[in-house]
Amino acid sequence: MQFHNALIYILLAASFITFLLGEYIDSSVIFAVVIINVVVGFIQEVKAQEAIESLKNLIDTNAIVIREGKKHEISSKKLVPGDIVILESGSKVPADIRLISVKDLKVDESMLTGESLPVIKNIETMDEKTLLNDRNNMIYSGTFVTYGRAKGIVIATAKHTQVGKIANLIHESVSLQTPLTRKISQFSKLLLYIILLLAAVTLAVGLLREYSFVDIFMASVALAVGAIPEGLPAAVTITLAIGVHKMAKKNAIIRKLPAVETLGSVTTICSDKTGTLTQNKMFVTNIFTASSLYEVKGVGYEPIGEFLLDKKVLKTIPKELYETLLSSYLCNEAYLIQKDKEYEISGDPTEGALIVAALKMGINEYEINKAHKRLDILPFESDRQYMATLNKDEEKQINEIHLKGSIERVLPLCSNMLTQKGTIKFNLAEIENEAKSLASKGLRVLAVAKKIVEENEIKNSRLKDDFVFLGLVAMIDPPRQEAIESVKACKTAGINIIMITGDHALTAFSIAKMMNILNKEDKFEDTALNAKELHELSDTQLIEKLKTTKVFARVEPEQKLRIVDALQARGEIVAMTGDGVNDAPALKQADIGIAMGKTGTEVAKEASDMLLTDDNFSSIAKAVKEGRNVFDNLIKFITWTLPTNLGEGLVILFSIMLGFSLPILPVQILWINMTTAIFLGLMLVFEKKEENIMTRPPRTPSTPILSKELLIMMLTVGFYMLLASTTIFEYYINKGANEEYARTVAVNIFVFIEIFYLFTCKNLEKSTFKINPFDNRYLLYGVFLMIVLQILFTNNSLLNSAFGTTSLSLYSWGLIVLVSFFIIFIVEILKYFLFYKKRN
Repeated sequence: MQFHNALIYILLAASFITFLLGEYIDSSVIFAVVIINVVVGFIQEVKAQEAIESLKNLIDTNAIVIREGKKHEISSKKLVPGDIVILESGSKVPADIRLISVKDLKVDESMLTGESLPVIKNIETMDEKTLLNDRNNMIYSGTFVTYGRAKGIVIATAKHTQVGKIANLIHESVSLQTPLTRKISQFSKLLLYIILLLAAVTLAVGLLREYSFVDIFMASVALAVGAIPEGLPAAVTITLAIGVHKMAKKNAIIRKLPAVETLGSVTTICSDKTGTLTQNKMFVTNIFTASSLYEVKGVGYEPIGEFLLDKKVLKTIPKELYETLLSSYLCNEAYLIQKDKEYEISGDPTEGALIVAALKMGINEYEINKAHKRLDILPFESDRQYMATLNKDEEKQINEIHLKGSIERVLPLCSNMLTQKGTIKFNLAEIENEAKSLASKGLRVLAVAKKIVEENEIKNSRLKDDFVFLGLVAMIDPPRQEAIESVKACKTAGINIIMITGDHALTAFSIAKMMNILNKEDKFEDTALNAKELHELSDTQLIEKLKTTKVFARVEPEQKLRIVDALQARGEIVAMTGDGVNDAPALKQADIGIAMGKTGTEVAKEASDMLLTDDNFSSIAKAVKEGRNVFDNLIKFITWTLPTNLGEGLVILFSIMLGFSLPILPVQILWINMTTAIFLGLMLVFEKKEENIMTRPPRTPSTPILSKELLIMMLTVGFYMLLASTTIFEYYINKGANEEYARTVAVNIFVFIEIFYLFTCKNLEKSTFKINPFDNRYLLYGVFLMIVLQILFTNNSLLNSAFGTTSLSLYSWGLIVLVSFFIIFIVEILKYFLFYKKRN
């Protein structure tokens, strides 16, 4: 495919015709350059492809298995037939599995069967001849659990799975095409047509002036070869690939290459609160029951701490406090692990905080689990915002449903509440006021309740009323300090931050102020919106509301898509974070979908453009910064390379038009383009971030690649190359030097102008004399190697024969450096009038 390029066809044709014309050295050099360009292009593209592909190894699917009676979280690569796997909503199925236990299980098998709707699964035995689409007791590798939970036995892994047998259906190819590379490819094609036209005009004018056909044909070839920026699309791809690697080191895995350049344009970041802006380490601080507000002491996940009432340590635990913590413990899927004297939570941090609080009370886990055997479970789902378990109290011989969840969903289900003296009628207003008071302090508040039932399974009809309210559990998830600083940096960069959370609106509002997402003077009613209020707004009203709203609370995942649509309708470039199954549509719709690498479901990861391996907002800010730097460096490369192509084309065109000898030959142009692009231009990829990179507003995607100011700069530099090389060439011819000598000087002038111009391109607006010339060691290495190559190009006899060059005097070298160095002063004058004077 490297040969499938219009430029390569032109060069091959030129090589073939020059061979027929007897210009064997020129023909050989042109052909050699074609081969080198093809090989280098192939290697670069393969490396870029491998760089992207290798990042997939950083994204590993995990599975929860039961081995030796204990739960373990392992890489799906380590699964073997016979493993018992537990799956829940959001899980990517890691192998082909025979189900042995299900609870409201629905699986998206669209990638395997083409069926768009989720399939309801069961554990019934089926005939072995049952068709794939009807095997409802099986789930298959690569599919997604969209609802419920299940347990099953692995029967096939890797290539033995259904997906493995039809691997071509899920083969992922990594596209190296981006909007920017397409723009540049289109630009190159347009330029190609213009140059071919100019080359044809040059040929026609030359023949009219009675040049020899060989000479004028070589001149036309030189013009075409010189003016086409053949390495530009490849250089852009390499630059983006390098940017991907840099971001990977900063915990941001780019799954789709266009995300790199889009990051530089982001105007709004919609971020989850828990774990992204906060530490995702929940600690219970208060428990409110019908009669009292208790304070919980203790640091971290170590199950040691005291309970205080009115700042006095409790010696005995009151009944309602005990029942609240007991229900919190039983209605729970997390567990506490001790590793090397350190305590860790396996599972959801919110549930982990409840486990730790219950253990602080001194309960014996073995005895409690034995005395309250679990019969059934209704796992937490974001649409219902609560979780329930059914446990049998062996002592009382009764079945109890334990319920915990958001205050909006749990409190309306309660009709009584537990006190020290027994149950009394539930006071909804009093409890809601207490919940608001706790939430206003930035605390996350859960309600806990229970009820006695006769059934041995949880029925939806039994979850509608008659619960006994036990208590409110308030916990805090402290903000990440680095996230606070990153929010500040993003706001300085002109990026709007919106916090989206499932927490209570007052909790979210309080955290938003701690994070500096909101200003101190911002009012709750102007800046915060909950799911119910959002639902009542029309699309037009929502677009208007987004002018001031910075906090969305109790948001259902489906509503995230509305928020993204509304922001995009306002012309915003939106980055959206998500981790759940229902976040996938919003992640796909957003300009940059960002999934959580640690806590994100596989569905969310598959829908995203970028993964955060540390689930940290500061990594988003770093990625935006890196994305801006990648785009900056691309613009620097383009601004540096195009004037050379322009200058080379103009030199040939003007020489033929004015009847002069050619100052540079086709093979010499090939030398300039091939060596300088590799040793000079690509070194700009490693330029450090500019000081103002996060203080300027985001780039508008609709704006042209190159501004009017940069086009003026490029045209000026291109014309100076024409003027300098042609003038010096004619100067030496008039002095009596032969064409070989004069051309060697002209070629070196082109290269050395490129070298000095390269240093001015380190910052396209700032004065060259205020730029540190030594802060990019790769650029210095490239310049050194380029100078060495030019000395060889000028003095080596083999290269002299191939490229028509000869040795130069010390005076000529001095003149080359002097004339070339003058480009710095020209660019300085341009920068002053185009940028500095305009700003001031």
